[in-house]
Amino acid sequence: MPAFTAKDVAELRKQTGCGMMDCKNALVAADGDFDAAIKVLREKGMAASAKKQSRIAAEGLVSILTEGELTAMIEVNIESDFAAKTDAFREFVAGLLRTVLAASPADVEALKACAYDGTSDTVEQVLQEKTYKIGEKISIRRFVVVRGTVSTYVHGTGVTGVVISFDTDLAAHPAFAEFAKNIALQAAAYNTPYLSRETVPASVLEEEKNILKVQMSQDPKMAGKPEKVLEGIINGKLGKFYENNCLLEMPYVKDDSLTVAKYVQQSAKEMGGRIAVTGFVRYDKGEGIEKREDDLAAEVAKMVGGK
Repeated sequence: MPAFTAKDVAELRKQTGCGMMDCKNALVAADGDFDAAIKVLREKGMAASAKKQSRIAAEGLVSILTEGELTAMIEVNIESDFAAKTDAFREFVAGLLRTVLAASPADVEALKACAYDGTSDTVEQVLQEKTYKIGEKISIRRFVVVRGTVSTYVHGTGVTGVVISFDTDLAAHPAFAEFAKNIALQAAAYNTPYLSRETVPASVLEEEKNILKVQMSQDPKMAGKPEKVLEGIINGKLGKFYENNCLLEMPYVKDDSLTVAKYVQQSAKEMGGRIAVTGFVRYDKGEGIEKREDDLAAEVAKMVGGK
């Protein structure tokens, strides 16, 4: 075994952006010579793909796969919408979902260390290979695995994905699938952070109450009103907060005379059983990622100037 340390592997990874195992193997192949190891990675195309890691990947897709009682949802990002629509990228994402369901990794870093579906290569190695072949930065952003009765929905070509969890004795009922799909469509259409008023953190409620108090203190109509009256007004206004931020409190999109919670109760009664929505996960592609803004004028000037 060539003489090199874990620190050497880490430094090589830092300089090239390649995977830990790729760096270790390169040092082995180079007999521990650091510069030669970089050359090995470049010759394999690994270091070239690593240069792309500084770019912004905000496109991509959200995808979902269910096998038996397990459902996995994943978001994988890439630089351009064009590349996101290629078969090579979509097949890579499909393989990632199969890997997640087979290996049950704890997080993205653990997933990268898993053997990629149907191969002896790690996910990290396949990721580097795909980055090199497609020519754009690819980033595995997040995934979730849900067990039990669920409904899923993916909007468009992977723009938004939703997984809804149910506790029910009606999963086999002929009408349940359509009902469950309606809940998933509701969650996809409206981005609410909480399931119900009971799941809103106390700190969030307290902050909302403080905001309402400040607003009322600036309203001349509220001056001199008893504390109890003000509390009643605040509690009334919180109802609107719940309606805007909790999935079950929202007006049901297909019949706004009902809340989603009332629709669930009504459907359970009609089917003759029990239904409870116990949770949901919603991914929006590229949510929170700052997209690159190209300066067209600067680019044109650069080309004209020959720089």
